[in-house]
Amino acid sequence: MTGTTGTARAGTCWAPGDVADMAVLMILWGQRLRRDRWQLLSWILGIGAFALFAASAVTQTYGNAASRAEILQVAIATPAILMLRGLPRGADQGAFTFFLVYAFLALLAGLMSTFLAVRHTRADEETGGAELVAATPAGRLLPTIATVLHGAAANVLAALAVFAGLAAQGLDLQGSLVAGAATGAVGLAFLGVGILAAQFISTSRGANGVSSALVVLAYVLRGIGDATGTPHADGTSMTEGAASWFSPIGWGQQTFAFSGNRAWPLLLPLGLGVACLGAAWAILGTRDSGASVWGARPGRLTARPGLRSPAALALRLQANSIIGWALGGLALGLLAGSLGKAIAAVDTPDTNITAVLRSILQSQGTSLTQLMVSVLFSMAGILAAACALQAVIRLRQEEAAGTAELLLAAPVGRMRWLAGYLVLGAAAVVLVIGLTAVGTWITLTGSGDQAMPADALWQTAVAQLPAALVYLAVPALVFVLWPAATIGVGWALLGLGVFLGIFGGMLGLDQSLRDLSPFTHTPVPHGNATDWSGAWWMLAIAVVAGALAVAAMRRREVGAA
Repeated sequence: MTGTTGTARAGTCWAPGDVADMAVLMILWGQRLRRDRWQLLSWILGIGAFALFAASAVTQTYGNAASRAEILQVAIATPAILMLRGLPRGADQGAFTFFLVYAFLALLAGLMSTFLAVRHTRADEETGGAELVAATPAGRLLPTIATVLHGAAANVLAALAVFAGLAAQGLDLQGSLVAGAATGAVGLAFLGVGILAAQFISTSRGANGVSSALVVLAYVLRGIGDATGTPHADGTSMTEGAASWFSPIGWGQQTFAFSGNRAWPLLLPLGLGVACLGAAWAILGTRDSGASVWGARPGRLTARPGLRSPAALALRLQANSIIGWALGGLALGLLAGSLGKAIAAVDTPDTNITAVLRSILQSQGTSLTQLMVSVLFSMAGILAAACALQAVIRLRQEEAAGTAELLLAAPVGRMRWLAGYLVLGAAAVVLVIGLTAVGTWITLTGSGDQAMPADALWQTAVAQLPAALVYLAVPALVFVLWPAATIGVGWALLGLGVFLGIFGGMLGLDQSLRDLSPFTHTPVPHGNATDWSGAWWMLAIAVVAGALAVAAMRRREVGAA
C-alpha cells in the first residue's frame, strides 16, 4: 500500500493553524451536515425521546422505592432480564431509570456512530466521491477530520438529548449529565471503531457489517457480565461480572449515574476512540484512495455455471453479509446454551424471591434456562429480520446503481428478479434462526442441562420466523411502491418494531401501540398452552405482502424514484 492520490497535501500532516484549511474543513463539515440532517435528526431525537419516555414511565409505574426494590429483586433473580436491561445499583428513581435504559441508549449511539463513520469514509471511496474531493484543496486527510468533527458533534448532541430527556422528568441534574456523557462517550468510541473498520474493509457493506457487529458484541458482553454478576446483600444492587470490562458499553455503565456519578470510567471509551482514530490516521496516510488493508479478491475471468439465474447472482452478491448474520446467530445460540447451568445456580440474597419466581416458572411449564434461551432467541429474531431487510435494500442499491437495468435487459423478468431476492431473504432468515437453534442445542447437550427439552428449543426457534419474514415482505412492497424510501422506511420499521415490541412494556406504552410490532406477537412456547395465533397472523401478513410486491413489480418501471 504505497502512494497517494489527490494533492500533495495527502501525505502530509495537517496544520490546524492554516486559515485556508480551516475554511475548507468548515465547508466539508457543512456538506456532511446537509447530507445527514434528516438521519441525524431522527437518531438524536429518537435517543432523547427514549430517555424521556423511560423516565416518565418509571415515575408513573414505579413511583415508590418499595415497588422499584421489588422489581430489582426479581431482576437479580432472573439473569435474562439483566441481559436486556443493565446492572442494578439501588432503588433510587434515577439509578432505576439508568438500569432500565442506559444499555439500549448506548447501543443506539454506537450504531449511529458506526453508520455515520462508514458513510463518510469507505462509502464515499466506493462511489468515487472521495477521489473527487481529494483532487480539490481538501486533499485526502481533511475529509476524515471533517468526519471526526461531524461524528463528535452528533454524539455531543445525543448526550445532551439524553440529559434533557432525563432532567425533564425531574431527575437529578448531575446524574442526568453523567448518563448523557456515558452515552456520548460510547458513541465516540464506536465512531473510531467505524473509521478504523473502513480502512480494513474494501466495501461499505462489509465495513458496516463488521463495525455494527462489534457494537452488538459490546452489548452482549455487557449483558453476560451483568447476568453473571454478584448480588449485594441489599437485594437491589450488584457487582458486574468480568465480561462487562471487555465492553465499551460496560465501561460507560461503570459511571453509576445517579448512584455514584463517577467520571473516570469515561476515559476508557474515549481512549478506545482515540486509539482507533490514531490507527486509522496512520493507515490512511499510506494507502491508495479506494484501497483497503484487506483487499478484495480478484474476480474470475468467466462466471461459474451456477450463476445462470438471478437468485444465484443475488446469493453471490450477498453471501458475505448472510454468513456474517448467520455466524452472529450461531454465537448467540452457543451463548444461550453455555449460560444454562450458571443461570440455574443464580440466587438472590432474598431466597424467598428466588423460590417464588421459580415456582411461577414451573407452574407455567418453563424454567430459568428456557427463559434465558427465549430472550436470546428474541435477539436472534432481530438479527434475522435485519438480514432479511438487507436483501431488499440490496435490490434498491442495485437499481439505484444502474446494474439492475443491465440485468433486466437479459431474458430476466422483473417478477422473477424480485422473487429471487425474496426467496434468498427467506432462506437467510431460516439459516440465521436455524444456526441459533443448533448452537443452543449443542451447548445444552454438551453441558448435560436438561432444563429445556429439545422440542421446546426447536419451537422457540420456529416462533421467531414469522416476525422476521414480515421485515422481508413489507419492505419489498415499499420497494415496489415507493423505491426511494426503501432504505429509510425499512430501517425505521425495524427500529420501531424493536422499540415497541422489546421496550414498549417497560415504557408503559399502551398495548394497542405495542401490538403494532411483529415482535410483540412472537409466541413463547411453554408446553401445550402456547398460543400460536400471533405467529400465524404474522406469517399471513408476510405472505400477502410478498405476493403483492411480486405482482405489482410486473408493471413498475426499473429505476423509478
